[in-house]
Amino acid sequence: MARTSVLLDVEGAVIEEFSGYCADSGYPYLCRYVRERLLAEDPRLLSRDGLTIQTTIDQRLQRAAQRAIDAYVHRDDPQVATQVMIVPGEGAIRALATSRGAADGAAFQQGTTAMPYTLTAALAAGLRYGDGFLISDEYRAQGSATFRNCAGQAVGNPAYAISNREKGGERFATLRSGTQDAVNTFYMRLGEKVGLCETVRMAERLGLRHAEGTPLQEVETFTLGVNEADPVSVANSYASLAARGRFCEPTVIMEIRDGSGAPRLFPPRCRQVLDPAVADAVTGALSDVLAKSTLKSVGREAAGMPGTADSFTAAWYAGYTPGLASAVSLGDPRGGYPYPLIDVTIGGRHYPQVDGTSVPGLVWKEAMAEAVRGTQETGFVRPDAKRFGACRDACPN
Repeated sequence: MARTSVLLDVEGAVIEEFSGYCADSGYPYLCRYVRERLLAEDPRLLSRDGLTIQTTIDQRLQRAAQRAIDAYVHRDDPQVATQVMIVPGEGAIRALATSRGAADGAAFQQGTTAMPYTLTAALAAGLRYGDGFLISDEYRAQGSATFRNCAGQAVGNPAYAISNREKGGERFATLRSGTQDAVNTFYMRLGEKVGLCETVRMAERLGLRHAEGTPLQEVETFTLGVNEADPVSVANSYASLAARGRFCEPTVIMEIRDGSGAPRLFPPRCRQVLDPAVADAVTGALSDVLAKSTLKSVGREAAGMPGTADSFTAAWYAGYTPGLASAVSLGDPRGGYPYPLIDVTIGGRHYPQVDGTSVPGLVWKEAMAEAVRGTQETGFVRPDAKRFGACRDACPN
């Protein structure tokens, strides 16, 4: 008789049986993600019986992520929330949770969670926390050549105006203050100074991928998160920062045994993609973002960034402790522009509008606080104040 395949967690305990048919799974998002990885590795694996598939999933963290989602988003809400947890420096996925069984970590525009890629590129180029620009509440590119993609094509759009959600008038904003307040017009100026191609390449090095597997869109508003991404990609790009610039391919399978011989192993595939000191400086800035928000105090040193997409089409929160990175996404899979997160009831609560610090941020905080409970406490490496403090060449008058 054919033997049933089974999924194990990171400790070797049984999660559930695995047939490759995920509609009846108790962990459908995990089931489908494993299925995709098997297809990519060797499609013949799905036709074999009796496989023992040890995953990287930590069932305690999986439950923490699922409980946090269920506390704020109901299973029958039209919106879908997803949370992914990844170990920095390993790429091991510890949790894949979603508010709806049929959802696969729906792809949404990542909004302002994309700003740290531009920040990273700026700090790598030699800018400091105190460098900045005189900005207003509206930005227009001076010409099409203001932004050039990696093919050298001019992609600026002077006819398109970018505005800030919260008005502050004309003022000088720095890397530190512009990041803390997620100021759109500041980040457009920063992207202009650093270079669009440099920013896109930095995002790719850290691990950002377009959800459809196509190249990232190299457009002037890249820094505002117009690319559609899935939570695994976003969480993994933040994990690269937590690991001090060490990127690892995200993985959910540790090994596969079929009883006929040696196991097929899936070791971490990692490489250093960023100067550790630059990663530490980004972490320092994102730690300030979290510390000055309503989401502080998860029980460990932590850094994070809220993500609000254009016209509230989606909302995110992405962040990390030294030992765990996580991203939470929320949006309507029917389409963000026809179904924005405005005047909506989610989880039985009414929201005039949903931004990154509301539902996704609350899910992130609750799950991460539970995830780190009882684990060994570690801290971030402090930024090099001599290298990144004060300002260099873009100082206030």
